[in-house]
Amino acid sequence: MKQVFELEFEGRHLQVETGEIAKQADGAVFVRFGETVVLSTACCADEPKGGDFFPLTVDYQEKQYAAGKIPQGFLRREGQPDSHQTLSARLIDRPIRPLFAEGFRNEVQIINTVMSAEPDCSPEMTAMLGASLALCISDIPFDGPIAGVIVGRVDGKLVIDPTAEQKEKSDINLTVAGSESAIMMIEAGADQVPEEEMLDAIEFGFEAIKKLCAFEKEIIAAVGKPKREIQLFTADESVKAHIQEEIGEKLVKAISIFDKLERQDAVAALKKQVLDEYDAIEPEAKDHSAKMMMVADILEEMEAAEVRRLIIEDKIRPDGRKVDEIRPLDAQIDLLPRAHGSAMFTRGQTQVISTTTLGPLSDAQIIDTINAEGTKRFMHHYNFPPFSVGEIGRTGRPGRREIGHGALGERALSYVIPSEDEFPYTIRCVAEVVESNGSSSQASICASCLSLMAAGVPIKGMVSGIAMGLITNDPSRSPDKETNHYTILTDIVRRH
Repeated sequence: MKQVFELEFEGRHLQVETGEIAKQADGAVFVRFGETVVLSTACCADEPKGGDFFPLTVDYQEKQYAAGKIPQGFLRREGQPDSHQTLSARLIDRPIRPLFAEGFRNEVQIINTVMSAEPDCSPEMTAMLGASLALCISDIPFDGPIAGVIVGRVDGKLVIDPTAEQKEKSDINLTVAGSESAIMMIEAGADQVPEEEMLDAIEFGFEAIKKLCAFEKEIIAAVGKPKREIQLFTADESVKAHIQEEIGEKLVKAISIFDKLERQDAVAALKKQVLDEYDAIEPEAKDHSAKMMMVADILEEMEAAEVRRLIIEDKIRPDGRKVDEIRPLDAQIDLLPRAHGSAMFTRGQTQVISTTTLGPLSDAQIIDTINAEGTKRFMHHYNFPPFSVGEIGRTGRPGRREIGHGALGERALSYVIPSEDEFPYTIRCVAEVVESNGSSSQASICASCLSLMAAGVPIKGMVSGIAMGLITNDPSRSPDKETNHYTILTDIVRRH
């Protein structure tokens, strides 16, 4: 039976319908925000999927009919998701993924279909609300709800979900998502706004998120299904104790090796020793593969716990640095004689070569989405080949991660690019990661800023990027300590 729930939110009408559309999905909602309409569905597999990870897929699909358009191209139908749809899917994924229980192995798919789009009512934030609700009213165990808003600032005044006209004037472009009690995701760009004012904007957005979560809870109370029992992956305590006794002390020493590759090799050798031992035990047993996955998970958990202990208790990282210490820096320019501008930025074992190419304004990228048409004269692309981490892997079309990191750098640098009147050129930066040990997206910002200057682009100011992290106590390992104890890290590296 169809049920409708309504809320006046920031001067616009928000309506959620359920019980009529997509009834065979585990959870489905039809969300209207102004004239934007999104269908969000959630489905969960009945049985756990083999593997040592949580198989969650979040899709965000914009249909051209949502804006009264016919798709271009020979087939005249929607094809591969463009960069914007990929970035929007990642945006929704981030606050949702951590709210599934540890050990969840059943495959979950969330599909958000934008069926009508009003430029002044964000389809992306509508889809985030819909994804959360589809999960929460379903029988899929999920520790929601969550919601997200866009915060802008026009003429010094903060606004929630700014209109298209307000976005043009805004000096803050902040997307924040979270639950009723905590902020879970921030993505932002700003025209050189002071830190204190950005903190005010984040808090302003958080208050709006609380209102949306309260609205969701009303809907969940009215139509939510009882949650199903899910078999969570758990480790055998006796196996865990045996592995700890066998390699615990050796693993601590291996994790503390300074050089990344030496550390990886030492840790990998210990893991192989344990895996080989258990692989030889009843290899024909039906549950052998499951047991091997359990052993692999125990080893990963032991490694993560030791890294956490080093940082929280000893205030030292596996590579020997203090928590606020950055790796050695090196910068070079003009590496490539035929590129208009080139630079290489190195931070520890992370290294990026970036090039800047200048072209006529006719080279600008054509933008044709359901909410925007026009051109873009500054582009920042990011490539992460497998050799950068000493591996063999897929090359070719950029994946979600590469598209996301490229957009991250583009947002950071876009605020210092000169206007078309000042510098009438199309500008393309390409960041090639040639070596990586964490923070490669931030290194790409530094390298691209250098290459812009090397190309003679009169940028408004220098931009740099650095990755930050937060490590909290694991209550299961430290029950005598405050569970809210934390350590903030600067210039984080990959654990492996």
